[in-house]
Amino acid sequence: MNMVELKVDYAKAGLEDSGYTPTLECHVPPVTKEMGRRNKGAVLICPGGGYDWCSEREATPVAYRFLGAGYACFVLRYSCVDKKFPTALLECAAAVKYIRENAEDFDINADRIFVLGFSAGGHLAASMANLWNSSVLSETLGCTSEMLKVNGSVLCYPVILSDPALTHEGSITNLIQHKHDPELREFLSMDKRVGQQTPPTFIWHCADDGCVPVENSLFYMTALSKNKIPFEGHIYPWGGHGLSLCDATTASGDWHIVPVAGEWVKDCIRWMSTV
Repeated sequence: MNMVELKVDYAKAGLEDSGYTPTLECHVPPVTKEMGRRNKGAVLICPGGGYDWCSEREATPVAYRFLGAGYACFVLRYSCVDKKFPTALLECAAAVKYIRENAEDFDINADRIFVLGFSAGGHLAASMANLWNSSVLSETLGCTSEMLKVNGSVLCYPVILSDPALTHEGSITNLIQHKHDPELREFLSMDKRVGQQTPPTFIWHCADDGCVPVENSLFYMTALSKNKIPFEGHIYPWGGHGLSLCDATTASGDWHIVPVAGEWVKDCIRWMSTV
C-alpha cells in the first residue's frame, strides 16, 4: 500500500483552494513472475460521511475485500465540509486520471475502472459516472475527457436526489456551501444527469433507511431504465443506513451486521465480472 497526494488547480475551475490535499490510498497487487500480468480491473472507493468527513468504515476495509477478489483498489479521501461543488468531483476525476495514466505499471485494464461510493460518497461516485465528460474536469486537469471516463459505478445507499424532502440535506448543503442556490441544487440531483454517457451501474439500498431515503436509489434506477443504461439493483427489506460490508469487519455495533444486505458484496463482484 502506498499513499499518493493528488494535485488539483482549483483556481482554474473558479474555486477557492480547498485547503486540503486529497489523497489516494493505493492497494495494488504486485506483478510476480509466478503469476504474470493479470490485466486487473480497478476500483476507486469514495467513502461516505455526508461530505462532512470520510468514513474509515467505508474505506480501507472495503478495499481489502475487493482486493481479495482480484481488483486493484484505491481509496480516495476527498475535500469535505463546505467545499463547493465540483471540488470533490475534481479530486475524484484526478484520481481516475492517475489510475488510468499508471494502468500499465499497476497491471490494470484501463477500460475496467469502476467507481464505488457509499452514501455521500455514492453521490460523488454518481457525479463521476454522469459528469466525467464535463469540460470543467478535463480542462482543469489538462487531459481529454476519455482519460476521466469510468467504466462502471457501484452505488451503496447513495445520496442521489437534491429535493429537501427526499435527500440527505447535510450532504447537499455542504456542496452549495449552505447558500440559497436553486440552480446548483437542481443540478446536483444525479437522477437528472443520467444519459448515454452513464456507465453500467450496480446499486443497493435498504428499504428502511432513515438517513438517505430509499427513493434516492429508486429514482436513479428509474432514470437508468429510461435511458437504457444496464444496471443491477437490490433493495433489502431492512438494515438502515451506513452498513458498509454489513458484517463484523466494518461494524461499530450489532446494528451494522445484516447478513441479508451483506449479499451485496458477492453480487457486486459477480456483476463487475460481466462489465
